[in-house]
Amino acid sequence: MQLLCRNDVQDFATWKQVFDADLEAQRDAGLSLMQIWREDGQPNRVWFLFEVHNRAKAQAFMEAPKADMHANRAGVTSGEYHFLETL
Repeated sequence: MQLLCRNDVQDFATWKQVFDADLEAQRDAGLSLMQIWREDGQPNRVWFLFEVHNRAKAQAFMEAPKADMHANRAGVTSGEYHFLETL
């Protein structure tokens, strides 16, 4: 299972610094980063893909109040995420 996320951010460099600092928490939530992309023509729109090792832990991580705090600190203006199954 994978987790595909999109963040629109105020400043990519700020977002990336906060995102990278959260690596241990991502791992604790059963997530392994697979890829990050910046949308062509929209450098402050970021897409990223995780491998999900534990759906329940990953869901709790995404919905935790701490996630909103990190998003605010990172300058996220909007975002979405989707759990996906490989067919």
